[in-house]
Amino acid sequence: MKGLLKNNFYATLSNIKTFSVVMFLLGIFVVIMDNKIPSLIIGYMLLGIIGFSLNSIASLRKESSTKWSKYKLTVPVKRSAIVQSYFLSLLLWLMVGMIFAGMGVAMSIMLHGFPFDRDTDVYMLFVVGIGISLLMGAIFFPLFYLGGEERNEVFLVISLLCSIGIIMGTTTFINTLFPTRMSTIQIILSGIIILVSALFIFIVSCPLTVAIYHKKEY
Repeated sequence: MKGLLKNNFYATLSNIKTFSVVMFLLGIFVVIMDNKIPSLIIGYMLLGIIGFSLNSIASLRKESSTKWSKYKLTVPVKRSAIVQSYFLSLLLWLMVGMIFAGMGVAMSIMLHGFPFDRDTDVYMLFVVGIGISLLMGAIFFPLFYLGGEERNEVFLVISLLCSIGIIMGTTTFINTLFPTRMSTIQIILSGIIILVSALFIFIVSCPLTVAIYHKKEY
C-alpha cells in the first residue's frame, strides 16, 4: 500500500505544486485584503478544500495516458489495494486543502476580525467543502472504472456537479425543516449529519469500485 500511495503522490505532484503556488499567492491576497467582502474568504476556502481533492482525482488521467494503469496489474498488488490507495490519496490531499483553507481564514480573522454574521459560518464552509470533496470521489471512482478511462474529464465534471447538487439539495432540505432561524446547536448537528452522510457514501463507494474493477478486463 505504501508503494501505491507513493506512486499516487508522484502522479499528482506536478499539478499539486502549481496549485499550491496559486493557493499561496491567493492566500496572501485574501489575507491582505479587508475581509469586509466575505466572498473572498468563502471562495478561497472552498477552492482549497475542493481543489486539492480534485487534483488528486485528475491524476488518474496521467496514469491512463502512460498506460501505467495497465502495467500496474502485472505487479504483485491486489486490485482492491489499488482502488483503496486512490481513496486514501484523496483523503490525504483533502487534509492538505483543509490546512490551506484553515490557515488562510485564521490569518484573515487575526488581521481584520471575524467577517461573518454567525460563528458557525466558517464551520459550515468546511462542512460544504469536505462534503463536496468526499461525494465527488465517491461518484467519480465507480464511473471511472465503469465507463472507461478515456472519459476521465467528463466523469470528473459530472462528479463535481453532482456532488455540489447533492450538498445544495441536502442543505435546502435541512433548512426547510427549520422554518425559524436555526440555533447554533441545530447548525452544528446539521453539519455533522452532512459530513457523516458524505463519509458513509464515500466508504460504501470503495467496495463498489473494487467490485467494478474486478470485472474490468484490459
